Amino acid sequence: MKLYVTHYCILLFTFCLLLYSCKKDSFITSPDARLYINADTLKYDTVFTTTGSITKSFKIINQNDQKLRLSKVKLMGGTGSSFKINVNGTATSEVSDLEIAANDSIYIFVAVTINPNTANLPFVVSDSILISYNNNQRFVQLQAYGQNANFLLNTTVTGNINWTNTRPYVILGGIHIDTSATLTIAAGCKIYAHANAPFIIDGTLIINGVKNNEVVFTGDRLDYDYKDLPASWPGLYFKNTSKNNLLNYAIIKNAYQAVVVQNPSVNINPKIILHQCIIDNAYDAGISCINSSLQADNSLIINCGNNISMIYGGDYTLTHCTVAAYSNAYLTHKNPLLSISNFASTAIGTATNNLNAVFRNCIFWADTTSFVPNEVVVNKQGSNTFAVLFDKNIYRGANDPANSILNGNIRNADPLFDSIDITKRYFDFRITKKSIAPGINKGTITSFIKDLDNKNRNNGIPDLGCYEK
Repeated sequence: MKLYVTHYCILLFTFCLLLYSCKKDSFITSPDARLYINADTLKYDTVFTTTGSITKSFKIINQNDQKLRLSKVKLMGGTGSSFKINVNGTATSEVSDLEIAANDSIYIFVAVTINPNTANLPFVVSDSILISYNNNQRFVQLQAYGQNANFLLNTTVTGNINWTNTRPYVILGGIHIDTSATLTIAAGCKIYAHANAPFIIDGTLIINGVKNNEVVFTGDRLDYDYKDLPASWPGLYFKNTSKNNLLNYAIIKNAYQAVVVQNPSVNINPKIILHQCIIDNAYDAGISCINSSLQADNSLIINCGNNISMIYGGDYTLTHCTVAAYSNAYLTHKNPLLSISNFASTAIGTATNNLNAVFRNCIFWADTTSFVPNEVVVNKQGSNTFAVLFDKNIYRGANDPANSILNGNIRNADPLFDSIDITKRYFDFRITKKSIAPGINKGTITSFIKDLDNKNRNNGIPDLGCYEK
């Protein structure tokens, strides 16, 4: 009897297994079959014509215990669409009778390339993907925000060249401004540089931005996951022979090294002047100077790996600048905001040079959760001329800067910036709490009568930092 029961159980189990296997191998044909698509729309941020975009994807999931046949997966715009699809590993515009195993899924990959046309303004390109099964029709919408641009590949600028703001400039491979050349960039120009595209300036760069019509330098990946990524392009490099560079209302963001200035000026002018500029989110350096000369006023240098580094001497003046850093999802604040010295290490030892630097009416402030004991560090070696003046500044630190002349500075008094929201990456470095903010009416009068917002400073004693109250 026991043997009979055992055989019966084995037969029953085998029958159930075969029945289940047959069910999994059969197709569900009911219109009520459960199909999950994990996106109803794919949106692409600004896509420059001809360069294409990243590839996005969505998933089609068969939630049934039987196979499901998709009668059709179709890019509605067909082969003429700006979008291209790849269905489960096959590049196509339409596929029929596509099987999805029980409780399994497939991927649809989508890329977009915008064809050039005569329009200069941004435009929207749309399409959709049809998923048809068991007399059901589902659609995934596709939308790309496209724009024509001037594309420059491994370009050398010679002579006197002017860039207008009619279309943005997309830089591939890099730009080289030749020794005797001058590139002048008009207000409102947008420059998008690829990851391998530095600006190398052996000649002269003139930027004529104005308030609310700034000249913007950033990377060319504008999709959501990349648009705020530091090190998305190399940066601006002012080399040995570069001279008379003037940047008015320039915004330089998301670079590896935003502004690098090398060697002394070849004339009596500073090698570079930054006037009412913003440098933001540079991975390695916001401003890096090596035995050179720089003048900056009413400028904002924020959230960089090294906000300002000046080594091996030079000649520098910063007036009414705000230099700040807060650790965020991209960068951890772990280096001083300002590091300045008159020496550099070489293959044969330490070399020193003359250093003259003046920091006036500035703010150097970072989040108090960082492990940087002093946000302003001044180091000296050798017997070269060495003159560093801090005149009416706010800075955070355990100690005042060494090797420096100090006049009327405020240490460890929170400047009370208007709004800092690290999670939302929102930073407003204006000072709105007029009655209690320590930098209000604490500056010394200078020749600079406009702040970064182009507001007047000549009404009494000016405030510290790049913004006037």
